[in-house]
Amino acid sequence: MSAAKPTAGSPTPAGPSGAAHRVRAVTLEGSPGATVTLPLAFSVPVRPDLIRRAVLAAQSHRVQPHGTAPMAGLRHSVEWSGKGKGVARTPRLMDSMRGAQAPNTVGGRPAHPPRVESLVGKKINVKERKGAFAAALAATRDLKIVRARGHRVDEATHLPVVVEDPIETVDSSKTASEFLERLGLLEDVVRAREGTHIRAGRGKRRGRLRREPTSLLVVTSAPGKALGFRNLAGVDVVPIGRLGTEDLAPGGDPGRLTIFSHAAMTALTVRLEGGVE
Repeated sequence: MSAAKPTAGSPTPAGPSGAAHRVRAVTLEGSPGATVTLPLAFSVPVRPDLIRRAVLAAQSHRVQPHGTAPMAGLRHSVEWSGKGKGVARTPRLMDSMRGAQAPNTVGGRPAHPPRVESLVGKKINVKERKGAFAAALAATRDLKIVRARGHRVDEATHLPVVVEDPIETVDSSKTASEFLERLGLLEDVVRAREGTHIRAGRGKRRGRLRREPTSLLVVTSAPGKALGFRNLAGVDVVPIGRLGTEDLAPGGDPGRLTIFSHAAMTALTVRLEGGVE
C-alpha cells in the first residue's frame, strides 16, 4: 500500500462561538489538495447517549406492527362445571375433563399477546435529534473513537476524509478499490469482507443468511454518484440529503469511518446553516 495519507491543518478559531477545524482535501491520486474548513458541528462534544437515543428512535419507526389473531385460542366449545366440584375452575371441553381456552391450558389463548394497536415508535425532541446528528458528525473526526469502533485506520490518517469531487464519478469497484488502497483505507474493507459469516439462529430462514460488518461510509452530493463503492464489502454510499445519525453511527455506536466528497461537505454546510437536520 502507498504511504500517502490525507493530512489536516491545525484547528483555527472561528469567533466566540467555537473553533472550526480544517482538513486537506485529497485527490484521486492520494495527494493533498485544497484546504477545507469543516462546519462547526464537527467541533461539538460527542454525546454517545444522545446518539444512541436518536438511532433507537429511528429504528423504532421501522418496526412493523404485529399481533395475534383476535380469536386465537378461543375456537373451542367449552363449559365450566361450577364451584364445589373439587376441580379447578378452568374451562373444559364439552363432555371432557381436558382444559381449553384459558391461558394456562394447551392451545389456549395467549395471556398477554402483542397487539397491533400498540405504539412502539419512540419520540425524540427536535433539538435532541439535531444535537445527536452534530455529535455523530463530531465523532467521525475523532480517530480514537473511530478505531474503538473496530475500523482499521492508520494513526497518521486525519479524519474525516474529504476527497475532491472526481470521486463522485467513480463507477467501478476496481477504481474504488485502487483509490482506497492509495489512501490506506482498503484494509478496513478487507476486514469487512473477511468478517462476513453465516448468521446463527433462525434468521437464516428469514432472508438474513449472512452478517456483514460495517465498513466505510461514502457521502456524496446527490443520488447516483460514486456507484463504484456500492459493491465493496460493508461500504454504504449515501447522498447528503438523506444522511442521518444512523448512517454515521450504525447501531448507536458513534465513530464510523466516513469519506465526504468536497461537494457533499459544501452541501452539508448549507444544510446545517439552514437548520435542516
